[in-house]
Amino acid sequence: MSSPETTPRAAGSTAFTGSTSTGPTGPRPAGTGHERLTLSDGGDGFRSSWAQLDGPVHIVDFGGPADGPLLLCVHGLGGSYLNWLPLAPLLTTTHRVMAVDLAGHGRTPAAGRRTDVLANQGLLDRFLAEVLDTPPILVGNSMGGMISVMQAARRPGSVAGLILVDPALPRPRGVRPDPEIARIFAGLFIPRLGAAVLARRRTRFTPRELVDQSLVRLTADPGSIPESALAAMERAQRERGGLPDADQAFVGAARSVVWSLLRPAPLAHMVRTVPQPTLLLHGSADRLIPVAVARNVAAQRPDWRVEILNGLGHVPMLEAAELTAGLMADWLRREGREAAERARRPATPAAPTLTPLPAVGS
Repeated sequence: MSSPETTPRAAGSTAFTGSTSTGPTGPRPAGTGHERLTLSDGGDGFRSSWAQLDGPVHIVDFGGPADGPLLLCVHGLGGSYLNWLPLAPLLTTTHRVMAVDLAGHGRTPAAGRRTDVLANQGLLDRFLAEVLDTPPILVGNSMGGMISVMQAARRPGSVAGLILVDPALPRPRGVRPDPEIARIFAGLFIPRLGAAVLARRRTRFTPRELVDQSLVRLTADPGSIPESALAAMERAQRERGGLPDADQAFVGAARSVVWSLLRPAPLAHMVRTVPQPTLLLHGSADRLIPVAVARNVAAQRPDWRVEILNGLGHVPMLEAAELTAGLMADWLRREGREAAERARRPATPAAPTLTPLPAVGS
């Protein structure tokens, strides 16, 4: 179902309370005989976990009721769990909220693993099968939305529902990309140049300057981002700089996103056929993924709820966290109610087996 366009509240009033979540435990392994998790204090009031899936995978548990519906947040290209810090505390009263860092992003190193969208969808698939004990509702932004659609289409039983936030999905014919964005991504396809440019930029600019530059492309109004969210993004830049091969991992992921959109038939088929209840939120001023993408999806999937957010860009969960959380909560009570019930954890989950792992990126 496509709804009228939505005007956000003032972004400056967005709540950001990264220290309020006090969830009881981290995620639980599905089987026995696996030593996969170690838990630690995330430093911001949430729980930080490490799963071993052919290398460490960083997970954050923002808290929420132990028996609440599970929302698993999947970040976009170059993002991490920090992208969800303003949004997550607004949902933990009634829902369990977690986030995972994909390979080559956040605190999850590539560690010899590929970082393209297909490989990270495979990593997400293993995470859902081997670490979690219930199918979650995937909350995916940008590349994370693309990967979430792929997961839901290929493994329907592993996903209860989808909340897509400005997802990287195919453009309808006749819709051209933003010229500046197209030039940036084209440069990443020049051999060895993309990673070198990224590394050089980190020596020329401070993490805060890099954040400010990215917000010009990511948001409709960079000045609307709360200082607390800016601090989180600056922290993400610093953490990314500490990951081995982070630049090459970014380039590999970026190229795969572009190829998936240039050869859209498989992904477009998934969008048309994915069976899960779905909410799609999209900023009207998104320069990376034009709003025409969301309107095209709304025409193809009248069973989905599609909300166009007036005046917002590519990251509504940072630009207007309260509005984004409110729309999510409303969908979870209404069209997504069945998905929310399916995403509730079992009454008696198996106890996890925990072992210490090295802290990566900290």
